[in-house]
Amino acid sequence: MSKYIFITGGVLSSLGKGIAASSIGALLEASGLSVTIQKLDPYINVDPGTLSPFQHGEVFVTDDGAETDLDLGHYERFTHIRMTQANNYTTGKIYYNVIKKERRGDYLGDTVQVIPHITDEIKKAIKSVSESNDIVIVEIGGTIGDIESLPFLEAIRQMRYDAGRDNVLYIHLTLLPYIKTSGELKTKPTQHSVRELRAIGIQPDILLCRSDRQLTAEAKKKIAIHCNLEQDAVISAMDVETIYEVPLALNAEGLDQQILNKLNISARTAEIDAWKDIVRKIKEPKNEVSIAIVGKYVGLKDSYKSLIEALFHGGIANDCRVHLQWTDSEEVEVHGPEKYLSEVDGILVPGGFGYRGIEGKVESIKYAREKRIPYFGICLGMQCAVIEFARNVCGLKANSSEFDMNTPSPVIYLMEKWYDFRKNKTEERSETTQKGGTMRLGAYPCIIEKNTKADDAYGMKEISERHRHRYEFNNAFKGAITKNGMTISGASPDGELVEIVEIENHPWFLGCQFHPEFKSRPLEPHPLFRAFIGASLKEKRSLFPDIATGAKERSLD
Repeated sequence: MSKYIFITGGVLSSLGKGIAASSIGALLEASGLSVTIQKLDPYINVDPGTLSPFQHGEVFVTDDGAETDLDLGHYERFTHIRMTQANNYTTGKIYYNVIKKERRGDYLGDTVQVIPHITDEIKKAIKSVSESNDIVIVEIGGTIGDIESLPFLEAIRQMRYDAGRDNVLYIHLTLLPYIKTSGELKTKPTQHSVRELRAIGIQPDILLCRSDRQLTAEAKKKIAIHCNLEQDAVISAMDVETIYEVPLALNAEGLDQQILNKLNISARTAEIDAWKDIVRKIKEPKNEVSIAIVGKYVGLKDSYKSLIEALFHGGIANDCRVHLQWTDSEEVEVHGPEKYLSEVDGILVPGGFGYRGIEGKVESIKYAREKRIPYFGICLGMQCAVIEFARNVCGLKANSSEFDMNTPSPVIYLMEKWYDFRKNKTEERSETTQKGGTMRLGAYPCIIEKNTKADDAYGMKEISERHRHRYEFNNAFKGAITKNGMTISGASPDGELVEIVEIENHPWFLGCQFHPEFKSRPLEPHPLFRAFIGASLKEKRSLFPDIATGAKERSLD
């Protein structure tokens, strides 16, 4: 039977419940246990797929095509779990399921209510991921006191009675602010947060106390007394330099052993040497490179969360610190690429939607191609690379039909019919299809051409990568594109869907239609990010042979 760990947050939002849940998962995995992690989000959207990145950050995509909360990306990066649609439920999704059942008559005339119907549906969702796992970690989104979180909190309160007291553990994450004028950490917000949680029937078993400094024994004792806990159950969660240090910090505090003891689990001591090596490479790298990310959501870094982490993973693989230069593509349109890109070692254009900032991305790609700077285009970044090449090398008046419906050369267009090798059926879409129905979502197979940079990076013939896009490479222009020096180095098994393009006679220029960042992990850096950072480092060394380590002088954000 699975055991459950429920993680809640208090005092304020964005304390790091996702990192805490991920780190706990990493430690329990390192102890030899099978683990899964689920996120329950209180917002009414069925999923975050149509939410603005400025409101909710990145949309993380799973192999089975679910558009999920960005915390699922943390869960995958810290553990060996592959997330599915069942690992993320929202209030909207829960109510949608209940309403469908009510319309079918499943409730046999009952008055449908929050208790028991909504809470039962939430518990059903929690139990749906428990099969074959020793531990199910469930993160409750939002903050204690938020009205929209109450059904989830009631459901997890009931879980202790359903699953048994020894099989359920409540962990509460709070903030201890440091007041400079008095020179002390204040415990009162934590006390109030726990009181709020206890008022709805949940007594936390462990407290994770976020602060910018280590908790003293006196502070822990004070919190324990007021929150009805043992002193050992008050865990200091001090700020660290890198998120990948969190498992080590929590292990040093004895959190994983506390969890095992309270759940009556016998397991080996967590093997954390691999995490120590990662932290060493992050803190004391032998090399440095600078990478420009040219996008239009640069004001909110959470929009590119998986991308940022994947670049750092590429750095780990090359024992290299990666400095990120955030470049607004709209600024490039106004001032030109030279002002922003002349001092970087590599250029990356990420995915996105909409016409805003596109011409700045195209100009940045032209700069990378002509100046022979390593370039990596992801999703829209690949499409813009095709547009730039078609315009400036092939001499076409090219664009994507997403941006110009009347372009004479739609090198990127909305493919209306294709064979889905994942679902084993033909898919169809059009401009009138609902937004959620026009996406190519989730994992798709790709065949790699030999003797290409993609082949060098992957070292295998067939790969599987995750997608989130509507528009595709237009095969009508394949001849013109390839004749002029752009190689199609990856495509679907039937050759209809172009997945990877490269430019010949360039140090490293590659665009992929999929999102490789979704599958990168610090313990297993993605091959393309490893290759891109490696190429950027190699090109830097060739340009600056006297600099063995360290980045050339530049001004970076």
